[in-house]
Amino acid sequence: MGKLFLVSVGPGFRDLIPPLAEKAIQASDALVSYDLYLRWIEPWTRHKAIHSFPLTQERGRALKAIALAREGHTVSLISSGDIGVYAMGTLAFELMEEQEPFSVEVIPGITAANACASLLGAPLSHDFATLSLSDLLCPWEWIEKRASHIAQADLAAVFYNVQSRTRREGVYRILQILLEHKTPDTLCGIVRNAFREDQEVQICTLYDLLERRFDMLTTLVIGNRFTRRRGVYLFTPRGYEGWQRSTNGNVDEPANRSDSAGPLSIHSEIPERAIWVFSGTSDGNTLAQQIQEEGMPVVISTASEYGKRVVQQQHPEIPVITGYKGQSMRRKLLQKTMARVIVDGTHPFAVGISQQLMQLAGELHIPYVRYERAPSPMLTDAHYCSSMIDAAETAVELGHRIFLATGSKDLSIFLQTAQTTQCEWFVRLTPDPGMLQNALDAGIAYNHICAMQGPFSQAQNEQLWKDWQIDCVVTKDSGEAGGFPAKASAAQNLKIPLVVVQRPQLSYPLVMERMGDIVRHVRGL
Repeated sequence: MGKLFLVSVGPGFRDLIPPLAEKAIQASDALVSYDLYLRWIEPWTRHKAIHSFPLTQERGRALKAIALAREGHTVSLISSGDIGVYAMGTLAFELMEEQEPFSVEVIPGITAANACASLLGAPLSHDFATLSLSDLLCPWEWIEKRASHIAQADLAAVFYNVQSRTRREGVYRILQILLEHKTPDTLCGIVRNAFREDQEVQICTLYDLLERRFDMLTTLVIGNRFTRRRGVYLFTPRGYEGWQRSTNGNVDEPANRSDSAGPLSIHSEIPERAIWVFSGTSDGNTLAQQIQEEGMPVVISTASEYGKRVVQQQHPEIPVITGYKGQSMRRKLLQKTMARVIVDGTHPFAVGISQQLMQLAGELHIPYVRYERAPSPMLTDAHYCSSMIDAAETAVELGHRIFLATGSKDLSIFLQTAQTTQCEWFVRLTPDPGMLQNALDAGIAYNHICAMQGPFSQAQNEQLWKDWQIDCVVTKDSGEAGGFPAKASAAQNLKIPLVVVQRPQLSYPLVMERMGDIVRHVRGL
């Protein structure tokens, strides 16, 4: 009587192959596999009949293994990961008859989801889903629908078969669907070649994924709204520390959560037919005040509790809405209050929210105008970079005690880039508890953090950098209002290399650089 082993050999690292798999292979007289998987088990393949098939001939592999087992052989049909998860197990069962003259034993293994999650920390420690982005065996509309449900349920997720030479754009469509329900700063992981040569592991935000390129060796891990960092790792709280109730009575907050992405906070009554100013800088608040002084109802929307407190202190008469919310919630609020105009006064680098606001404006037929700070003039002695990754690679070549004036969101990029260097990182942040926690979770030392509200003068920058013995400065091109000229002058005076991250380029339907022009524009709408 023959026997068919359905064998899982894990992600590609021999030490992760379960002992049961080795026993099954040793007991077999025939092995059916793809060439790559045979390399991982080479010491156990001696004196075995080998039947190797190319990647696209999965059906041929399964039929061959079944035919050999019917002839009375002991056969191992070998698959990477777990043979029952996006692999050969299900095809073998589909092709078997109801009654076969051989027995079957399934050997479980470590899936790509498990392997990648372990390299990232513990991002799947609560409920999660897996989704393959390949439409070879599944209609694309099913993939989109499932992605939408995953996002609406706020499940952590693992995406398989992310991108190939012939499937380039699908993953970005899925990410856009996620952004309709998840916040742009949702923490995610990118893992390529887990437990194989050339292994790569990165942590970034959901929005950052839109700018990345992948391949079939890449797996994406998407966090939920509670997923957090601890050093170079991610974890998703399971509830061991308890849960607390939000203001509406729903149990939806970890009891020890300290970041600012809490439930929606509304200060005073939201007026109807108001000008909605989405503010991420002091410019946005000033612009809202000027609009109100012209007798028009206005609402300010901020992302953080710190931003709300600033508005309440400086403009207590203006209603403010606070909280990281997805596109669905913003759509409902704008519709319910019959928003008159969307004024996008968010930070020049907050492209995720700007894209979302432009999309909502188009869907709801609400006029949109972007307030854009004038960029700073190009400096001949600065090192300009098009992305945070480029800036990180440039900075570690130029210095060892590096000052980051880039905010808290992208700190992980710098620390991961410098894992093999002796760099020390110093940061200055807005005194917001969430931002401070982000810095600590990323691995910044307590005594390397300055928490102060800017902008800062040239003299303040010089004194701080002297005290910290800074030998390289990284900043964004945040314009004059963001203190860029003072930082540039201080770096030049101290002869410190200055690395400048250039602004992302978006195609706004209407952009204005003068607040007075925007006030006159919205008055006429």
